[in-house]
Amino acid sequence: MQKDFKQLRDKVTTYQEVLANTHRYRQEWKDHTRDFIRTSLTQIIDETGLRARITERTQIENLEAVVLDLGRSSSGLSENLENTDLKHTMVKNNGSLIYQQLFNGKIMVMLTNPYIEGYGEPKPARSLEIVRPEELTPTLMYAHTEQLLNDLIEWEDFDDDDHGRKPAFQPIGFQHSLGNGENR
Repeated sequence: MQKDFKQLRDKVTTYQEVLANTHRYRQEWKDHTRDFIRTSLTQIIDETGLRARITERTQIENLEAVVLDLGRSSSGLSENLENTDLKHTMVKNNGSLIYQQLFNGKIMVMLTNPYIEGYGEPKPARSLEIVRPEELTPTLMYAHTEQLLNDLIEWEDFDDDDHGRKPAFQPIGFQHSLGNGENR
């Protein structure tokens, strides 16, 4: 029976450490992390010329976010409205990089892809990782921004070219030409 209490005491100690970490991470967000994220993202914008702005979501205390928002723009598409000579311009949301404080004070890093309003459904935000405040560095934020840009480039340059990837479909049938004069 004594062994059982030791295991329980160890669990209680671990639980208390986790609660203390939550308090520490939340305080760190207020004292340092939020400003560090904002400053680092500002430097990325300034050094690269990326057209973006930094916004904050502060509606819920301890669930705040700092966002690198690429804004909205005209998609270049417009819908012809029936029985009129009017057109409805379709707006493109250009994507974002989000640093969201979690309930436990850790930081979830997410990306949102571009999407065109009224043309398909937007994908949900994609989580890149969850980090503790002390793990967030300029190098890591650079990598997050690079991942955002990779996703944006892929979205904007969408096609079905192979680019070294396996094609989405395989030809079915017998003796297809491979384009080099050979038949299989």
